Amino acid sequence: MEVLQQDVNQLRKSALIAGISLIIMTVAAFFSFGYVHSSLMISNSSIETFNNISASTGLFRAGILGWLVILITDILVSWAFYIFLKPIHEGLATLAAWLRLMYTAILAIAVSNLIQVDNLIKYSNELLNQPDSLLASEVMMSVLAFESVWSFGLIVFGMHLLIVGFVVSKTKTVPKIISVLLVLGGASYMLVHLLDGFFPTLENVTSTIEMILMIPMTAGELGFCIWLLVKGGKTPIKSYSTRKTHNKAAQI
Repeated sequence: MEVLQQDVNQLRKSALIAGISLIIMTVAAFFSFGYVHSSLMISNSSIETFNNISASTGLFRAGILGWLVILITDILVSWAFYIFLKPIHEGLATLAAWLRLMYTAILAIAVSNLIQVDNLIKYSNELLNQPDSLLASEVMMSVLAFESVWSFGLIVFGMHLLIVGFVVSKTKTVPKIISVLLVLGGASYMLVHLLDGFFPTLENVTSTIEMILMIPMTAGELGFCIWLLVKGGKTPIKSYSTRKTHNKAAQI
């Protein structure tokens, strides 16, 4: 009985860490990408982008800090998801954790391009022998590199969500709608960013598909986050296969 209570406590702890980390990550993402990136980056104008960042270096660096918070919380979520999903299917829980860590590593590489942008802006006075247009082009190339690398990483992230949704579907403890949304969200991330990375000529089609799939792309993990905070780990979590094994053992 004491061992069972320890298992429940560990599940509850991992659920809370995952839920809190996901909330922090969501807020940081809304700030760093939804506000900072969207307001400073002008996709069709390297000069405007360069001027915006130069005029708002504090905001830009705060955005980078937000990405670093996301990297840390992603690592915490990888661990917490593994602990929480292990009783259902240890092999898939391990795979899901490694995929998220792989995504986090790719995101770190992407963010390094934003640090490169900050360095270019910081030392722009020493680079005045270069034309403004050339410096602005270097900044824009780093920004585009960030977006491209991150987009590739989101394909891996989609695979992670797909597996998490599949594992969660193997238990009645988590509402079925959450596992469905996680699977749809993972498939949506993979589709959108595969199209974005490998079929750039279909940009308009990709944008339309992304708008259509925006709900499952955000609702799955967010819904799981809320469930983890409210109910996650309060009772032992078992897979269907485990239940069937216990039932057979009881019959024998």
